[in-house]
Amino acid sequence: MAARLREKYYKDIMSSMTKTFGYKNVMQVPKIEKVVVHVTLGEATQNIKLLDAAEKEIAAITGQKALVTKSKKAIAGFKLKENVPLGCKVTLRGERMYEFLDRLISVALPRIRDFRGLSTKSFDGRGNYSFGLKEQYIFPEIDYDKVDTVHGLDINICTSAKTDEESRALLKEFGMPFRR
Repeated sequence: MAARLREKYYKDIMSSMTKTFGYKNVMQVPKIEKVVVHVTLGEATQNIKLLDAAEKEIAAITGQKALVTKSKKAIAGFKLKENVPLGCKVTLRGERMYEFLDRLISVALPRIRDFRGLSTKSFDGRGNYSFGLKEQYIFPEIDYDKVDTVHGLDINICTSAKTDEESRALLKEFGMPFRR
């Protein structure tokens, strides 16, 4: 599956992006550099088993071991101490990235109830796109009966595009379902 997405990038997407934006060189066409999937659980400060479950779920979804993230500062208002495990993240590159994107676009996003497309307002001004999912069990790797707590996850797609317009066109060519 990932090979199909990569082949599509090199054949169809590069030629259409070159025509659309008038690139002189093929190396100017933006690429997806990495995809970061992360979960932050505030409740993990009281119950560390929630974090272990989230770590296993992210590993199942992405096919890569998750890195545990810890708090940087102590915040008394949130009853948070410094260096306490709060979440986990995975950075995907290469084949695993394309494989994850293919499963996300073709399998997971269509499984969301009342899905009308992703917002086009979530670009950061430098060509990167971020969005959140409210439930982790839209991925087929997660068994609904074995889920203890429902939590969301954030997905950041980092591209080499210079502008949001280029990045939006690139992701649209990959098949990302944006809202109209």
